[in-house]
Amino acid sequence: MEARAIQRTVRQSARKMRLVIDQIRGRAVPEAYAILRFSKKLAAKQIHKVLKSAVANAEQLAQRQNQSLDVDRLRVKYAVVNEGQTLKRFTAAAMGRATPIKKRTSHVEIHVAADAAPQPKPAAPVAAEAKAAAEPKGKAKVEQQAKPKAVGTKTAHAGAAPRRKRSK
Repeated sequence: MEARAIQRTVRQSARKMRLVIDQIRGRAVPEAYAILRFSKKLAAKQIHKVLKSAVANAEQLAQRQNQSLDVDRLRVKYAVVNEGQTLKRFTAAAMGRATPIKKRTSHVEIHVAADAAPQPKPAAPVAAEAKAAAEPKGKAKVEQQAKPKAVGTKTAHAGAAPRRKRSK
């Protein structure tokens, strides 16, 4: 089960919001809440609202489909911040001029989905046997390590002229 929430035209630049959204992408919802709560970034407050809305949407969807949902098993599957419309304003400058001010906005989109049941990992001895079979044994291994380099081959910088120092 997957639910999403989108908040449009948040009055903060997408570049600043991406710093926070990158921290919660792929995390469990309770862990994402904790990261957002203790983040010093102002964007964390807006992203927290969107995440909370996505979780509420998942609960409503489960309720409509008459299914049980454990909020603690939800994960942030998709989280992205896109640029929104830029508000263009002007401020007074010297000698009667005006300089532009760009007030950037962004769109936040978060998808949460129920975590699938954990899959059992393969036994470790099988992987160890496969690794042992792949590497050479005994004398072949020693010969492979002691193989000398070919004589007369140039390295990338062997024939190159030395670089000049830049004058100041």
